[in-house]
Formats: sequence, C-alpha cells, structure tokens
Amino acid sequence: MICQLGSCENPWRIMNITPPQILMKRPTSLKKSLLYSKPVHCYHHHHPQNPKITTFSSSTKFFHRRNEQRSGALVGGPEMLDLCGLGYWVQGFRCFPWLALNFHLTHNLNLHPSTLQLVQNSGNLPMVAKPLYGILSDAFYINGARRIPYISIGVVLQILSWGSLALIPVAGQSLLTVMTVVLLSNFGASITEVAKDALVAEYGQKHNLNGLQSYALMASAAGGILGNLLGGYFLMKVPPRSMFLLFTVLLSIQFGFSLRTSEESLGLGKLPDTKLVEKSILDSIRTQFSELRIAISNESVYRPLVWIIASIVSVPSLSGSIFCYQTQCLNLDPSIIGLSRVVGQLLLLSMTVLYNRYWREIPMRNLVSAVQILYAGSVLLDLILMKQINLNMGIPNDIFALIFSGLTETIAQFKLLPFLVLFASSCPPGCEGSLTSFLASALCLSSIISGCLGIGLALMLGITSSDYSRLPLGISVQFIAAMAPLLWTHYLPISQGSVEKEKKKGMSKRTRRIRRIGRVVLGSIYVYRRGRESEMQS
Repeated sequence: MICQLGSCENPWRIMNITPPQILMKRPTSLKKSLLYSKPVHCYHHHHPQNPKITTFSSSTKFFHRRNEQRSGALVGGPEMLDLCGLGYWVQGFRCFPWLALNFHLTHNLNLHPSTLQLVQNSGNLPMVAKPLYGILSDAFYINGARRIPYISIGVVLQILSWGSLALIPVAGQSLLTVMTVVLLSNFGASITEVAKDALVAEYGQKHNLNGLQSYALMASAAGGILGNLLGGYFLMKVPPRSMFLLFTVLLSIQFGFSLRTSEESLGLGKLPDTKLVEKSILDSIRTQFSELRIAISNESVYRPLVWIIASIVSVPSLSGSIFCYQTQCLNLDPSIIGLSRVVGQLLLLSMTVLYNRYWREIPMRNLVSAVQILYAGSVLLDLILMKQINLNMGIPNDIFALIFSGLTETIAQFKLLPFLVLFASSCPPGCEGSLTSFLASALCLSSIISGCLGIGLALMLGITSSDYSRLPLGISVQFIAAMAPLLWTHYLPISQGSVEKEKKKGMSKRTRRIRRIGRVVLGSIYVYRRGRESEMQS
C-alpha cells in the first residue's frame, strides 16, 4: 500500500492510527478498547525514486485485507459460483431423468407399487457409504487437490450410467440392468455431493461465510423447479430415452466446468511440498477416521444428529403407493405430477430465502418444532385426496394435486436446512468432508429405512395396484408417527449461539495436545503432517 505524504497531510489519518488528542475526547469504554488493543507496527521505507512517497511494509496488509472484505471481494468467488452453483443446480435437476425413469418402470415394465418403492430405496444404497467418500476426500489428494477431482470422478460415473440408458436400448428393458445403472448413477452422485458439500463448508470457514448451505439449497431448488417443469412436458412429447440423453449433456457441461477450475483459484490451500513424511495409506485412513469420531462425539453434534435421524426413521414412507394411486386410479396427467413438484420447489426456494433473511434468528428448537408440526399436517393432504374431500369443497383432483401433492416432500427437505448449517459450522478444520458426508449418509440411510418400513406397512395393510382401500389407514399411521419426534425436541440446541459456545469449548480441549492429520498423495505414498497449536505452547 503506497501513501503520499505532504506537509499539509495528517500523518495520523494516513497511518490509520488514532491521535492522542482525539483519543482523550472519546468515551471511557472506547478509550480502553483502543488502549488495550494490539498495536499495529508500520515500518517506513522511502520510495527509491520519490522520497515523498512512503511504502508501508507487509504488516500493513491487514488494512488491505479489511478493505477487501468490506468491498465484498472474495478470492475465487466467481469460480466458486460457477462450479458449485452449477453443481447444485444439476443436483436438483436430477428429478428430470428420475421422473422419466419412474414412469418407465411403472408403465413400460409394469412394476408393482411396492416393487417400485423397493427399487427407489435400494438404488440409494451407494449414498450410505458417503462417510467413506468423505474420509477419502479429506485424506487423499489427487494432483494436489482433494475436492474438485472427486467432483469430476462422480460426474463421469453419472455420464456413463445415464448415457447407457439413453444410447443402449437393451439397458432399459430389464429390471436388473436398470438397477445396475441406477446404482452406478447414485454412486457417482454421492461422490460428487460429498465433494461439493465439503468444498462449500471449507470455503465458508476459510472466508468466514456462514450459511452458504442455504444458497446451495436455493440452487438445488432452482434446478428442481426447471427439472420438474420440463419433465412433465417432455414425458408427453418424447420417450424417456431422450430425457436421459438431455441430462447426459448437462452432466458433460458440468464436467467441463470442473476440469477448468482449480482449488488454488478458490483460495484454498494446496498440498505443501515441505514436511512430507512417509506414511501408509491405512494409517492415513485410520487417522482421519479418528478425527471423525472425535467430531461426532461432541454433544453439540450427536444430539441434533440423533433427533433428525429419528424423525425420519419413525415415519414410514408410502411414496410409491401414493404415486401409483395418483397415476393409475386418479389418472393424473404426467404434466400435473411434474407441475406439482415445480410448486413444491418454488415453495422450497421461497422458504430458503426467508430462512436466510429472517428465520435464522429464530431459536433452532422452536423453528424445527414448528416445521415438524407443519410436516405432520401436510401428510393429511394425501388423505383428503384419497377421501375425495377436495371435490366436496369444489376443488378438482388436478388442481388439488397440483398445489398440495409435493408439499410434504418440500417441507421434509426444508427441515434439513437448519441441520446442514449447524453441522457445517461445527466442522473442525480438516474434517469437512468426513463430517458432512457422515450427515448425508445418516440421512440417506434413515430414508431407506423409512421406505422399507413403508413397504412393510403397505404389505401388512394389503395395499396393491388393484386395491387401495387401506391406504387411508396407512396415511393416518404416518401422521401419528410424524408427531412423535416432538416428544424429544430437548435433544435440539436452543439456539445457534449455544452450539458455537460448545464448539469453541470443544476446540479448546482438543488444542491442548498436538494431533497429526495425514494427507496422502495418489501416485506417491507420502503425507504431510500438520501440527495444530497447543495451549501449552502459546
């Protein structure tokens, strides 16, 4: 930073130092804050060509950084927006090929409602292994990077899976080949999601930006809006294979963005060339797993985690039976199903904006409890459609399904947002991928268990493609189960501030000893060990 000093200039103003006469006129509290603050050392170096120009040393870069933060300049902001913004948008747009796949399984392969739901839930099994992907992302570097290469790998796997359904006709003719493709697609999607979530968490902590997960959910909701809107229209015009091909093209574009972006351009640290110590891959994984175990053992982490998992597992999912009832008994047009998802995603986007602006100030326990009550009430909307109560109110089935069919799923997605923000802010440095992936895996596993319980409930009640008479009873069971999590809301933190205090307290305990974290470079079995400061040294 270069400042010109003239005889009429005030040197106190130029050097950003408060002059004594002004300091004495200020209130006592402000005097103390200024007197006891850390001094800023400025070393003068005269410019070689103009002696009136004084150059401040590198210690004054503090003011330069502060000015950058005030002006809103962020290192790698546009690159981060392109990479993760597009990535989360494509993640939300995955409903486009999945809508085509559901109709293909229902109308072309004639699957039973319970079999359809079993296919949907078993296809999510690769999501359960997300903690392993997170540990690998935290511990193993590929060409000096540990996030973006994994995003590229996951996108390539999705391109292979959906491209096979689009270009190979035999791939969609049997249930076995479809399940193989679905598993490969979700395997790639899970790797990409883990790397993106870890990248967002790490970038937010690096630049002190809390709540980036809300913007990620906005991008995902925007993709879901367009995906469902186009999905209902395309199903009436083109075969499902064309929809698979279009999604493959979008994945190829995302792959191109990931190739041209480097983690250095985002301001994230690169693997250092010094302090490399030989270490086995197994030791590195063991070290990272130990870090994950320490993070989860924190009370501010595992108590909310237990609540959100229990709130999902306790409600049996009947989504497959309800989907078949709407398409086979009510004969709803595919465009109506797609537009209902659009309405739900629009509502999710609006709720996310409101949360980011206003609702973050609401105590977390009160907010989550209110959302859970709203979720339980939305389950009864399917019962209204089943009993045709909407017709007595003068609302046609198409209009009612268009407005309220996707409401339950929307509220269930929004309920996760406070927990995503909570866990992202609770991630210790170096454990972003492991902790966020563990959360995603736990949520996915709980959804699978909920779907299996729903299959068992449907079989127990005798719900089949030709008999939906007991479906209202199953919906009533869902409502009662959705109200049960309100009994253990004491597991939730009262507010976000209490979690921050617990995090600082836990970090102070961990910093009393030096822990070594391994990082392995693929191609050369080396790791660097990063020692953390201990309180005994400071």
